[in-house]
Amino acid sequence: MGGVLFGRRRPPAALLAAAALIAVAAALPAGYLAIVIGREWDVASAAIFDSRTLGLLGRSAGLAGAVTLAATVIAVPLAWLTVRSDLRAKRLWATLATLPLVIPSYIGAYLFASALGPNGRLQDLLEPLGVERLPSLYGFPGALIVLTLFTYPLILIPVRATLRRLDPQLEEAALAMGRSPATVFRTVVAPQLMPAIAGGALLVSLYVLSDFGAVSIMRFDSFTREIYVSYQSGFERTSAAALGAVLVAMMLVLLVVQAKVAGSRTLHRTGPGAQRPPRPVPLGRWRLPALAFSSTVVFVALVLPVGVLVYWATKGLTSGVELGALLGNALNSLAAAGVAAAVAGVVALPIAFLATRFPGPLTRLVERVGYAGYALPGIVVALALVFFGTRVALPLYQTLAMLVFALTMHYLPLAVAPASAALRQVPPRMEEAARGLGRGPLGVFHTVTAPLVRGGILAGVALVFLHAIKELPATLLLAPTGFETLATDIWRQTGFGFYEASAIPALVLLAISALPLYLLSEKGTVTS
Repeated sequence: MGGVLFGRRRPPAALLAAAALIAVAAALPAGYLAIVIGREWDVASAAIFDSRTLGLLGRSAGLAGAVTLAATVIAVPLAWLTVRSDLRAKRLWATLATLPLVIPSYIGAYLFASALGPNGRLQDLLEPLGVERLPSLYGFPGALIVLTLFTYPLILIPVRATLRRLDPQLEEAALAMGRSPATVFRTVVAPQLMPAIAGGALLVSLYVLSDFGAVSIMRFDSFTREIYVSYQSGFERTSAAALGAVLVAMMLVLLVVQAKVAGSRTLHRTGPGAQRPPRPVPLGRWRLPALAFSSTVVFVALVLPVGVLVYWATKGLTSGVELGALLGNALNSLAAAGVAAAVAGVVALPIAFLATRFPGPLTRLVERVGYAGYALPGIVVALALVFFGTRVALPLYQTLAMLVFALTMHYLPLAVAPASAALRQVPPRMEEAARGLGRGPLGVFHTVTAPLVRGGILAGVALVFLHAIKELPATLLLAPTGFETLATDIWRQTGFGFYEASAIPALVLLAISALPLYLLSEKGTVTS
């Protein structure tokens, strides 16, 4: 029976217990949904089986699928260009192309609506040329554009990391047999990239399903917007919990699909000899199109939004800036996001190690349960912990510890996915050889495994940090009284219509997030 549950080997009891405990903690918000739905099933079932819910299901799934496809189309070529080609300034392009991830979706949505939408800045410039009204960005097109531009780095980061670690021997052998470079990529490279693509695509899909800011500003009806309305109108938590349960079901479907794509693939080397870096592929006549593609992505996803922010900031500076409050908010953001990212990087390891080294039905279940918090909107995660804090753990309610716990569990999959991908590239026989020399499990991990998976772990830590520092609902509901961050300051200013004032903390948020990305790219982890 143990072999059926765990696959070929039974995992150590301590590892299994640690991973199971972390997964249970991540599933706490989903447990809240189950409690609420179970107590008031009549109301919940009416909400679940309502025809409007079916429409929300179709719209949300359609948006998630479209954004994931568009993000993949952008990220995979960009990853190959910045790793395998002779594109000039590859590290610069890689760093710039990753930076859109730090822009909060609600800020990005307003930037595009105000710059490119009807009555926006672009229309003001085109009016002298006879253009009276630009096409509306609101609805599905606007949500698709905004979410694609600010989520494609979730695929770009793991694909770049995988490309750098792939052994070029197989490609060179295929080229020596007369296959064209395009055929080699399709038959040799692409299959090895599928786990990274599938993992990143899963994160994009879950991000879209749980996003609230962009879909609200773009006036696109999705589950998250409907949940927010349910809570706002008389705090109807049962209907909102029922809709959240439907999101959990959608998450499970996505996890099953991702597991089928990535579960059976092996990426570690099997041949002897030391691995060497691949030779850059000459672009030749494709150099200018490649440069145009990279620069267009960076311009639309980064330069244009930052340019609008700078424009607003110059207007906001004329009314004065409270430097003390701005510095305090920045330090609060760093404290909450930094601690959450470090904790997530540590607690992701048991789940990743269990799933990659001891595959089986039970370990896969533990891994999938660990994704539960990310599938729920941030507002549902926060309200679930408000419920838990006020009724079970009152001393923790509205403390920094509760906020860090929420951020860690909500974004835990962002740390698990890169760590799992890195572990799959470490040959298990290296660890077995170290065990045969008398080293214990911790010694093997410290001396053999950890140095090889450090890049994946740091990539996960960076991803959690970049998301946690711009998290809004959890911070609004769970932060200690008076604990304001850059994200809450931005939301408060935009809520009052003070978009010029919100530009300055938004630029500070971008600068803080860009620094760790740059440092990690220099070490060859996140963006290289």
